[in-house]
Amino acid sequence: MCGVAGFVSNLSSTISPAKAMETVRTMMSFLERRGPDSGGLHSFPNDRSTIVFGHRRLAILDLSPAGHQPMLTPDEKVGVVFNGCIYNFLELRRELEQHGYAFRSHCDTEVLLAGYRQWGIDELCKRSRGMFAFAIWDQELQRLFLVRDRLGVKPLLYAERSGTIAFASTITALRASGLAGNLDPNGILEFLEFGWCSEDTAVYEGVRKVAPATIVEWKDGRITERSYWTLDPPAETGPSFDEAVEQTQALILEAVRRRLIADVPVAALLSAGTDSTLICWALTKLGANVQTFTVGTPGDPASEVEGAAQTARKLGIPHEVIDLNQDDQPDLDDLVSAYSEPFACSSALGMLRVCKAVKPKATVLLTGDGGDDIFLGYTHHLSFLSAQQLAARIPGPLAHAWNSADWRPRWPLPLKRAANLLHYATGGLGAATATHDGLPYYVRLQMLGQRLEGLQIASRKIPASHASARRLLTDFHSYELRTRFVSEYMTKVDGASMFYSIEARSPLFDQDLWAYAASVPQETRLQGGELKAILRAVVRRNLGSEIADRPKRGFTIPAERWLLTRWRNQLDSLREDSILEREGWIRNGSLRPAIDLAIKLGQPAQQLWYLVVLEKWLQKYANER
Repeated sequence: MCGVAGFVSNLSSTISPAKAMETVRTMMSFLERRGPDSGGLHSFPNDRSTIVFGHRRLAILDLSPAGHQPMLTPDEKVGVVFNGCIYNFLELRRELEQHGYAFRSHCDTEVLLAGYRQWGIDELCKRSRGMFAFAIWDQELQRLFLVRDRLGVKPLLYAERSGTIAFASTITALRASGLAGNLDPNGILEFLEFGWCSEDTAVYEGVRKVAPATIVEWKDGRITERSYWTLDPPAETGPSFDEAVEQTQALILEAVRRRLIADVPVAALLSAGTDSTLICWALTKLGANVQTFTVGTPGDPASEVEGAAQTARKLGIPHEVIDLNQDDQPDLDDLVSAYSEPFACSSALGMLRVCKAVKPKATVLLTGDGGDDIFLGYTHHLSFLSAQQLAARIPGPLAHAWNSADWRPRWPLPLKRAANLLHYATGGLGAATATHDGLPYYVRLQMLGQRLEGLQIASRKIPASHASARRLLTDFHSYELRTRFVSEYMTKVDGASMFYSIEARSPLFDQDLWAYAASVPQETRLQGGELKAILRAVVRRNLGSEIADRPKRGFTIPAERWLLTRWRNQLDSLREDSILEREGWIRNGSLRPAIDLAIKLGQPAQQLWYLVVLEKWLQKYANER
C-alpha cells in the first residue's frame, strides 16, 4: 500500500526536467502517510519528453531495498510505480520464470514489470488479481499507462493540459502539480447532494479519476481509455440455493487464503456482523494464526463487543477488544485531513478510530467490506426487487399515467411507502434516484448561492421508465456500483486506512467471488426475503443461527445528533460567519434560519452535517492556498 505520483510532458511543454523533478517531489510530500517507509524519484532520460515518477512506500512484501520504487526493468526502458497488492503474484512469477525472466526481489511490483514485457498492458491487467493502481512508462513506445483495479479499491487521478499530464493517488497531491484548476462548482454541488464527489466529477476543475477496471493510455498529449473487465448481469436461472451456498463458501476460503500473503503482521477486524464473522471463520479453517480485534465504545448502545466476543469464543481465535475512551473521540480535523475531497460519510469517523487503534498492532488489516454490495444486503435491494416484480404486472399505459401525474403532494404520510413502491414500479431507476433527499433540502430552504444556481446533477436527469422498472434492481445495482460503492465505500476505507499507514484488504472484494455472485439470480441472493441470504446461510451452516440471524449493525458515528451536543460549536460558528456564504456557495443569510430551525426541532438534517464538513474543508483549502 503506497502513494504514487508522476509528471509527463512532450516537447511542446516548457517544463524542464529539473522543474518536473521538483514538482513530483512536492507531490510526494502529500503522500507520506500513505507510504512512511521510504520514498523514491526517477527521471527517465529522454530527448522527446520529460518523465518523472515518484513513490512513497508502505512496505508489505519484501521489506528490503529490492522492493524500492520507482522500479525499472534491467534495461531501464520500462518503469512502474504501484499502489496495492497483486494477490496472485507468486503464480504469475512462476509462469514468467518459465519464459526466462529472472527476478531480483520477492515483491509483486517486479512481476508487473515482467508481466508487461511478456504480455502487454491489456493481458497483464486481465491476469492480475488484487487491488491496485499503477502507472507504467514505456520508453520505446513513449506511452504512459494508468491502471485501476476492477472494483476501484485503490484511487488514481490525473490532470492534463497542453501536452502535459500529471497523476497521483490523491487529489491533494495532484493539485501540487499545478495542472488542477480552481474549485469546480459541479463537484461542490454533487457533494451537497450526496456527501461525496462521484467518479465523474472532482472538487477541482480539470481533474479526472481513472475509472475502475480501466486503462488510460497517454501518448503525445492524446488520451484514450478502455475497460478490461465487466460484471455480467444476473442470470434468469442458476444454481439452487444450496449449490450457491456451497460454491460461495469455497470462494470465500480461497479469497481469504490469497489475502494472507504478507511480510508484516496481519490482523482482522471482528464485529458482531455476518461479513467479518465469515472472514474470521475462514481464517480458522485455513489454520491462520491471525489476531482479531474488536473496537468497543464503552456505554454506547451500538457497541458490538459482546457479539464479537461470543463469535471469537465459538471460533477459538485470539481476540482483543480495544476500548475507545473519551480521548479517542472523532476529530473533524482528521476527517478533512484524511480525505482529499470534502467527504461527509459519518462512518468514516468510526473507521478512522478503528485504524488508529489497530495500527500499533498490525500493518495489514482484513475487513468484511463488500458482502452487502454484491450479495444484496441493503434494505433498498429488497424494496427494488419487490418493485421490479410488481412492474412486470403493471400495464404500460397505467405506468405512463402514474409517471405523468403529480402524485407526491396528495399522498398522506402513512401511505407514502406504498406510493414510493408504486413509483419505483412505474418509473424505474429515474424514480429511485429522484427520491434521494439531497439537493431538494437546499432548494426548499432557498439556500443555494449564485455559484451553484442553474447547475444540475446527472442522477436527477434520469427519466422515469417503465422498462427500467421491470429490471429495477439490476439497473440500480449497476448505478450504485458506479457511484456510491466506489465514491463513498471504497473512498472511506482507503482514506482512513492510509491516514494511519495500514493496508486494508477485504476478501469479499475478490473478483471470482464477485463474478460468481453477480451471476446468481437476484431472487436466490434474497431467498425468502432475507437480505444477504447466501452469506447468512454460510454462517448458519458453520456457526449456527444465533450468529447468522443477528441484525445488521455498523460502527457508526451519530453525526447529526452530535451537532446538537458535542459538536454544537460547529453549528454556532457556521451560523455566525462562514466561507460558504462569503464565497457564494450558499445564499447569504440562509444558514442562520436553517440552523435555528434544526435546533428548535432538535433534529438537524443530514444536509447540515454536509455543510459543516464542507465549511471545514473550505477552511483547509483556504489555508493551503
